[in-house]
This record gives sequence, structure tokens and C-alpha cells, in this order.
Amino acid sequence: MKVTGLNIHPLKSGRAIAQTSVLIQHDGLAGDRRFMVVDPDGKFITQRELQVLAQVEATHVTGGVHLKMGTRTATISFDPARRLDVRVWDSNVNAAVSEDRANTTLSGWFGRPVKLVHMDDRATRAVGEEWAGEAAPVGFADGFPVLITTTSSLADLNVSLIAKGQEPVGMDRFRTNILIDNDEPWEEDLWESVEIGGITFDLVKPCARCIMTTQDQVTGERIGGNPIQGLAEKRMSADRRVPGVLFGWNAVPRSEGSINLGDEMRIVTARQDRWPMKIRA
Repeated sequence: MKVTGLNIHPLKSGRAIAQTSVLIQHDGLAGDRRFMVVDPDGKFITQRELQVLAQVEATHVTGGVHLKMGTRTATISFDPARRLDVRVWDSNVNAAVSEDRANTTLSGWFGRPVKLVHMDDRATRAVGEEWAGEAAPVGFADGFPVLITTTSSLADLNVSLIAKGQEPVGMDRFRTNILIDNDEPWEEDLWESVEIGGITFDLVKPCARCIMTTQDQVTGERIGGNPIQGLAEKRMSADRRVPGVLFGWNAVPRSEGSINLGDEMRIVTARQDRWPMKIRA
């Protein structure tokens, strides 16, 4: 088994940026989900309610970020002294916030009042103590530093979608960080920890999927195959701690270093039992 995909999402809910090599830090892939759009009160905004975010490509620049949406571009800098308390689910983060002029520009792009915030060196967030053994540092990702998925599980999902008369979907729907090429669908349920490039990743919690998986990751439109319907066939969680359909595993890196496309992955420790799934009659 080896790594066949590496992706960062500099802007939360923005476009994925494919990588050939990435630096793994304790809080995830360097550059992943370091910027975020929020409402005026600091509540995070994603493609769930603002689908057009899928059209935004973000690139890190010195002191800030360059955003591109169609023919629109903006280079936005951040003053570390200018800050805003923001919320990501149940987490509160004191983040750097962009200048009013930049926020006005982005509000025009999205047709609603928004602000752009940055998880800079002064911002901290830690989550998942009940799953990871201790709270894990993380950027603006929904819950954990890294998301790991596999090629064979996507192939199996697409078999289900095709059987329903729907179009197959790409892995971009799942906004993965590390994609592993493997042979057996859903075998990742049995991976307790894996090693890639000398770095151990603990797979601590399966990832429940939402409506964003139904959205085209180029346009943001809800078109094509519906992964939620396909996953409902065999991937509906029977554990109320993680309700809904599951695809991929949230992971916590236990050291830092670089990993590359083509790196081998090996299983360090395995689970005895799979995550319980509901059986459809």
C-alpha cells in the first residue's frame, strides 16, 4: 500500500491543492485549513451554506493569502495585532482577522457579510481528547488534524452508486488529506495506527459525512452522484457517538516530518473489530 494522493485546503471549504510532498506537523499538513470565512459574529462558514466556496482557490503568500474565484482575485494580508474570536463547531479560537477593505471585497464576492480569518502562530485550538487520548492541536479543520481515505473504498462506493443508476464520484468529494492505494474496501476500519515516511498516524475516529459530499468541488453545485445515498447501503454507523454515514478516518500524527507521493504505508497496530454498521433489511 502506498500514498497516491496528498492534498491541502488552505481555505476551509475552498479548493483542494494537490501536493507531491508535504510537511506533517502535530496540527496536520502544513498549510491545511489555515484560513476561514466567518460571519460578522465570528461563526465559521462552509460549503454547507455557501456552496460557491468550492470555486475559491487559496494560495499562501508572505503575510497572508491570495484568493482567486473565477476572474476575481484578491491578495489579503493580516496584522497579527488585529484579532477576532471565532467559532468552529464547539471550539473558540482567537484568530487574526483581515482588514475591513478586504472583508468588504469578499462580502461582495459572496453576496453576504463575511470576514476572513487566519490561524496564525498566535492562534491555538485543540480537540478530540475523548478520541485521541489527549487533545490534539488542529487548525480550522472540522475535527482532527488529518483525514485518511483509500482508493478501494471509493471504488466500492462507486459500485453502489452505479447500481443505483447514479454517476460515480471522485475522491475530491471527500476532501481527503492522504489517499492510500489499497486492494480491500473498508480495510481502514481495522487500522489502529499506520506509518508513512517514518511518521505514525493514529486513526482515532471514523469520519461522518455531510451534504458537502454531494457538491461538485469545482462549481459547488449539488450535481452528479450522491455519495450519502451510496454509503447508506453499508456504511451507516450503528454507534450513536458518530451518527450518519461514514467514509474515511480522522487521524492524529504522533511526530513531525515530510511524506511524499509514492511513500509506502504499513500497518503498525490493528483493531480486532470493525466499527459497527447498521444492516439494511
